[in-house]
Amino acid sequence: MSQAPSNRSNSQDTHLNRARASLRQAFTNYSQFLRSTKNPNIESALKSELETISSNLKKLDQYVLRIAVFGLVSRGKSAILNALIGEKVFETGPLNGVTQAPSLVTWTPGGGLVAESRSMIPESSSKIRIELIDTPGLDEIDGQARADMAKDVARQADLILFVISGDITRTEYKALCDLRQAQKPLILVFNKVDLYPDQSRQEIFNSLQSLGARTGNGADLEQLLTADEIVMVAAEPAPYQVRVEYSNGRVSYEWETPPPQIEELKAKILTILNREGRSLLALNALTQARSAELEMATKVMELRDAEAEALIWKFTRYKAIAIALNPIAFLDLIGGAVSDLAMIQALANLYGLPMTRYEAGKLLNTILLSSGSLLLGELGSGIVLGMGKSAAALATGVDGSAGFSALAGTAIVQAGIAGYGSYSVGRAAQVYLENGCTWGAQGANTVIREILDQVDAKTIIYRLRQELL
Repeated sequence: MSQAPSNRSNSQDTHLNRARASLRQAFTNYSQFLRSTKNPNIESALKSELETISSNLKKLDQYVLRIAVFGLVSRGKSAILNALIGEKVFETGPLNGVTQAPSLVTWTPGGGLVAESRSMIPESSSKIRIELIDTPGLDEIDGQARADMAKDVARQADLILFVISGDITRTEYKALCDLRQAQKPLILVFNKVDLYPDQSRQEIFNSLQSLGARTGNGADLEQLLTADEIVMVAAEPAPYQVRVEYSNGRVSYEWETPPPQIEELKAKILTILNREGRSLLALNALTQARSAELEMATKVMELRDAEAEALIWKFTRYKAIAIALNPIAFLDLIGGAVSDLAMIQALANLYGLPMTRYEAGKLLNTILLSSGSLLLGELGSGIVLGMGKSAAALATGVDGSAGFSALAGTAIVQAGIAGYGSYSVGRAAQVYLENGCTWGAQGANTVIREILDQVDAKTIIYRLRQELL
């Protein structure tokens, strides 16, 4: 069921606010961690990722939505952007490869729109600033440089326009699939439609299906885009000759250039802006923050691996000794759990990941349940041995030497099992902390899931749900 406009607007504002809160928490946590560590190596390693979170938070605060245009050379990417803006901002020309590097300009979509399209701009979305990014032809830059450029621009974009003109080629289809890996909404723009008057969206879509079947990607086409996301434009229609008759009977022939046919693309962009623009902003910022946090967690763990190893061994020894010396069975379980919780919290603090005792307890339960029979078996063995140790302690009062020998032997075995279990929990906690740094009530993963659970099935975002999760 589709949402009413007012409810949709409220949910988008909620998504934006939740994303802001998540990014602010992540930025604050890591900033405080860096101030407390005062380690120049860690500060240097995390600088780039922290700047990514900061820039995305600024982008959310300023309501900046970026639309990037991709395509092969001479498909009219710059001309389309000029037609959208209503003036020649991006350089175009008869030679291939006029655009040599990505360039950006701000676009105010209200200018030059027909009345119907202008009315589609919602009041709540009017404060969004749209930045258009032009890129060089994907077949113009060779090798890794091209791939890096496309990946970087696509990462920054909230919406991607992919421009073709004429029959789509294998190279274009592959580029389209590569861009789809950026997990961003995509519109296929068929330019120069004035030269192909009989071309239709369905024919273009059928051509994509045919290429997909031959390349083995046909099953993913529905996730790539639908026929509804194919837009027909003519950014620079070809001039045509007209006959001019004068009052004196003189006849001449002149060339006329038709105005750009761009309104359909403007309307499509405004529909997306109205329906899901702020949710797009939120999701893109959150996915970038999630990647940055995971990268930071990995770097911190690598830099602090020796300290973490020493910390795990310290708690392993303490737990083994405490359990070996404790004669009461049920206190072994309580003491062991307290020791493991303290170790998890200490590891989290070492990595700059704030964690409460409650969160540490949830993580410990997860580790125990996901370990299969290994740690649960050790827990059962600990209970049996603990009861045996308690019985041996009582027997010591009756038969001193025999009871003490039984107590010592049981304590040593139980200590070994407890120590191994503690070390296993510590190593497992490292993995969970690295991959779970984006969870929690305000974590990027949690907020992404919340947003995707709420989006309308008719939105472009909806088809990205599985990939973004």
